[in-house]
Amino acid sequence: MSSTGTPKPARADATRNRARLLDAARIAFASGTPVSLKQIARDTGVGIGTLYRHFPTREALIEAIYRQELDQLCAAAEALLDAQDPPQALRSWMDRFADYVTTKRETADALRTVLASDVATASQAREHLCTAVQAILDAGTATGTLRDDVHADDIVVTLVGMFTATSPTGGRDQLGRMLDLLMDAVRSPARGPRRSP
Repeated sequence: MSSTGTPKPARADATRNRARLLDAARIAFASGTPVSLKQIARDTGVGIGTLYRHFPTREALIEAIYRQELDQLCAAAEALLDAQDPPQALRSWMDRFADYVTTKRETADALRTVLASDVATASQAREHLCTAVQAILDAGTATGTLRDDVHADDIVVTLVGMFTATSPTGGRDQLGRMLDLLMDAVRSPARGPRRSP
């Protein structure tokens, strides 16, 4: 810490090492085979001490990957809205969420643990996801294509519950059907011609 009490910025090489460790760990965990932290350090070309300085535990490394990918997932909402109408954008975003939690088991477990816990990070993660969903809901409300009484938090909690309820193997098809049901529930009802009494 400097004499003014402000934390010193991370050195450029330390920042690069952290980014490289995250990239190597993401690839290793995505392989589906058990991987040691020593192997991740070797793949990155740094010593195990460097890895532990950035990530004291395996859980800390997994959580850092999860946070980075969560940021990317949430940022996708705006890009999807630029390319699709709000209902399509919401369904596409749900698919991205589903792909994320079903294809990255180690980070998916971290996601489930963090969102299900009572610690501050759970609130931050949920708020981040809700902000992304709310942007799509607001666009859908403005165009009259999504219901105006749907809460973003309800959608996020439902998505996490759906993932928890489906099996890691073979559950992606079921999850897709459940997402279709959720979309049916949040679309604005079609306004057909009024029937005579």
